[in-house]
Amino acid sequence: MLTKKVLKICLVLVYFVFFCNCTAVHAVSAKFDQLDINARAAILMDAETGQIYYAKDADKSRSPASLTKLMTAILAVENGKLDDVVTVTERAASVYVGSTIGLQKGDRITLENLLKAALVTSANDSTVAIAEHIGGSHDSFVYQMNRKAILLGAKNTRFANTNGYYDPQHYTTAYDLGLITCYALQKPYINELVSTRKTVVRWVEPEKKREVGNTNQLLHGNDVEGIDGVKTGTTARAGKCLIASATRGDKRLIAVVLHAGDRYREAAKLLEYGFSEVHPVTIYPVGREMAEIRVKGGVHETVPLTVAEPVRVEMARDQQLKIKLNISMYSEPAAPVREGQVLGHAVFTIDGYRLKKVPLVAAREEPPVSLFGRMIYRFSK
Repeated sequence: MLTKKVLKICLVLVYFVFFCNCTAVHAVSAKFDQLDINARAAILMDAETGQIYYAKDADKSRSPASLTKLMTAILAVENGKLDDVVTVTERAASVYVGSTIGLQKGDRITLENLLKAALVTSANDSTVAIAEHIGGSHDSFVYQMNRKAILLGAKNTRFANTNGYYDPQHYTTAYDLGLITCYALQKPYINELVSTRKTVVRWVEPEKKREVGNTNQLLHGNDVEGIDGVKTGTTARAGKCLIASATRGDKRLIAVVLHAGDRYREAAKLLEYGFSEVHPVTIYPVGREMAEIRVKGGVHETVPLTVAEPVRVEMARDQQLKIKLNISMYSEPAAPVREGQVLGHAVFTIDGYRLKKVPLVAAREEPPVSLFGRMIYRFSK
């Protein structure tokens, strides 16, 4: 069992490996010296690892507007088949506020096309049709949305509807939206749709079609290299919101801006910052003592703890002095203690978000204090 001996230390480390091997990275361009994002809340996240590179009020509750539709789409692809034919109900057909695809009661349309309408052109009526088909009823589907949010770790999120209409019981955070997006982009059809610039929504009955364009204007320009998603959202309460993603090489970044002045400009700034300023860094070397732990019956009263391997992460230069370290040690061990024996763990964080968790090991062996104990220890090695 872990003894809750937790130390919160601001690390001012000499990143010698980083400075020796990556000197070209030292010069940070002037435009990123003071990254100022004009949004009520924002976050920049690695799409694969979930690591945070920038956060502004990312845990404060905000209205998500149509960013909600990502969760609707997740449940749709996980619980339905794209070729399912959905019959539109009166409730779905009665949705008229905001963007719609013009569904009429009795229309028959596939789930695939409803998802196109929801994620590409942000149609509010399509999400209600999806919900009633997948969940049996709108309210049952919303319950499933909230359950899924909990499973994904989006603990500060609550949904009251499928499309993002304002409701005081409908809220999330920039961080939670980042988590949801990381998960959503693992779904091939969602990943395809959020990068689609134009598509055609087709009905089964009556037989008709409608060409639609993506509401995410970044997809239609060349402002951000590698842009490939994700979703816009706008209401009077939520303001202008955007989840944007871009891929360069093997790295994909997710930027979330909520209630932004210019959502496209602010998201683009975050993405450029991530690709320009985030680099590999060694934040703690092997062999450097991190803490000590008391030992029962040892030659010495304590044994030093260190990390088994260099602690390497990717991060921006201006994040380095924000690192904090939480150390948790096991209960006081009894000698003998072997070099490399795991005796606790260390969690590196930035602004409260986990950066990396690593085991702490004994930096040297600690034999027992008694002569007989030392003899037994030596013969056992």
